[in-house]
Amino acid sequence: MSKRTLALLAAIAATTIYGINHTLAKGVMPHYVTPFGFIFLRVVGAALLFWGISVFGPRETIERKDWGRMLVAALLGMVINMLSFFKGLELSTPINSAVLVTISPIIVVLLSAFFLKERITWNKGLGIALGFIGALALVLFGAELRQDAPNIPFGNFLFIVNATAYGSYLIVAKKLVAKYHPFTLMKWLFTIAVVINFPLTITDFLLIDWQTMPLWALGIIAFVIIGTTFMTYLFNVFAMTELKASTIGAFIYVQPLFGILFALFTGKDSLTTVKVGAALLVLFGVYLASKKVREKA
Repeated sequence: MSKRTLALLAAIAATTIYGINHTLAKGVMPHYVTPFGFIFLRVVGAALLFWGISVFGPRETIERKDWGRMLVAALLGMVINMLSFFKGLELSTPINSAVLVTISPIIVVLLSAFFLKERITWNKGLGIALGFIGALALVLFGAELRQDAPNIPFGNFLFIVNATAYGSYLIVAKKLVAKYHPFTLMKWLFTIAVVINFPLTITDFLLIDWQTMPLWALGIIAFVIIGTTFMTYLFNVFAMTELKASTIGAFIYVQPLFGILFALFTGKDSLTTVKVGAALLVLFGVYLASKKVREKA
């Protein structure tokens, strides 16, 4: 199996985990753990795991000139991205979050064109535009009355912040991925993230009542730390070694399908006319964007 095929499989696996995460993480917030408390667990857990596996990788030293880019990448990918997503998930719904991640490929393609000189084709541009229209419709017209979603409009806005930060992270990290081993890169990015997130999240972490937490909630927390954080970032950074940033960004388009199906299957969310219309626009955009990606990536 070629490295490119493995990279595609890694990107698909990361997308699948992300799709499931929309519903699972929502199920334990905020009763058992608050969004910011969850981020503390994510970055500390991932940092420990990446330092653990780094012994199997090469011994590398980050060059002084790269620390600035490392700081920006960590801020975008492990701070703003994570904090805004989990806070948005507390305020909004799993299906909304699954659909609104499609904003990220727009940022990826635009920044790839500007910084990496990747060409924006007509098909890709049209697909991205349709995905953006569907996401915008969900933000503007997707409000519902739900006890577990106290502020859907603001939560949806935070999803857009999340997607923008993640798309920017893919661009900023691209040069670092080409230079350093994934284990080296991830252990330092998450170490930086621990330092930045610590004052923002430690208070919420200390409020977690571990003694009364049921086993299923502990399982979800473990899944988010090991699967949604450690494995997905490892899969994505490996994919970035073989694929264009815009190709990886396009895989985010598949998240609405996984996220919607899983939310409906578990009974944690429901479809409305606005959600269906937005999802159809997004999926048609997926078809156009992914068709061109397969030819040029």
